[in-house]
Amino acid sequence: MNFVEEMKKKAKEFQNSLVLPEGTEERTVQAAAKIVQEKLAKSVTLLGKKEEVEKVAASLGISLDGIDVINPEKSAWLDEFGREYFQLRKGKINKKTNEPEVPDEAAGKAYMVKDPLSFGAMMVRTGKADAMVSGALSATADLLRAGLKVIGTEKGSKTASSCFIMDTHNSKWGKDGLMVFSDCAVVPRPTGEQLADIAIAAAKSCRSLLDTEPAVAMLSFSSKGSGGKLEDVLKVQEAVKMVHEREPSLLLDGELQADAALVPEVTARKAPGSPVTGKVNTLIFPSLEAGNIGYKLVQRFAGADAYGPVLQGFAKPISDLSRGCSVDEIVVTSAITLVQAGKKD
Repeated sequence: MNFVEEMKKKAKEFQNSLVLPEGTEERTVQAAAKIVQEKLAKSVTLLGKKEEVEKVAASLGISLDGIDVINPEKSAWLDEFGREYFQLRKGKINKKTNEPEVPDEAAGKAYMVKDPLSFGAMMVRTGKADAMVSGALSATADLLRAGLKVIGTEKGSKTASSCFIMDTHNSKWGKDGLMVFSDCAVVPRPTGEQLADIAIAAAKSCRSLLDTEPAVAMLSFSSKGSGGKLEDVLKVQEAVKMVHEREPSLLLDGELQADAALVPEVTARKAPGSPVTGKVNTLIFPSLEAGNIGYKLVQRFAGADAYGPVLQGFAKPISDLSRGCSVDEIVVTSAITLVQAGKKD
């Protein structure tokens, strides 16, 4: 069973609920119908004016049976969401106007109506949905903003980040050819603390999505101090120390060059006695440029499939899409995000 099939199987088993805030976007409507047809979620909600969503569905010849359509402006939850958003943002100042960002509950309600991403995120925050997926229309920055303002980061972390699941189709690597690469899409120049947050979040992604215990390598151009006292080396060393302090049971080592992380014979020479020797399934890159270049090289040269970016580090799961995404990519991303929400007791 390949990764996509495994995610769909788990999503069917977990039966979590999904909100898609871009409810009048054609591919999103098609994906919603497919998710319902494949029984990947307990419920699927599209946000938008009912008549506009119905018009899009009719033009595509798609039935909305089994799909909930919510107009934020008329939602029974609007008062609750406006109050909650006001409480979350109370005291925050708009840097451009030097005025309160959300001066009262009425302003909170107005923002919920104006920004469907924030309304969807509030559904997730309050447990009215388990997961949210968007990005077919909106920019990544808009989704991250809604996620950070409404849902926030998970306890103990200040950093939202991302990972790619790389299917190398070679059982020599990771778990049956599957590996986690992080961060490849969100944090451009992480500090040591942010790298530690990214490593812990990626380990969690490994557990939930690959169903295996993570073995994490913190990558660098240096192995165990071979690069001297340069700032980029010290930053990774600092992150390794932080992770060991915060998650002492996590199997992690660094700083390691890529070959030292992945090839046991090289590990024995460059990092003798490393606890991750021959076990690595999760790679943490020292910067966004390294991670982004790295996953694309593996994708193109090795013929690997890259699934993501999968957002991580949020208190509850949300995911981003490329604006050029296909219907099937929305379905797969939704399945992954529904799995991230976990199995309910």
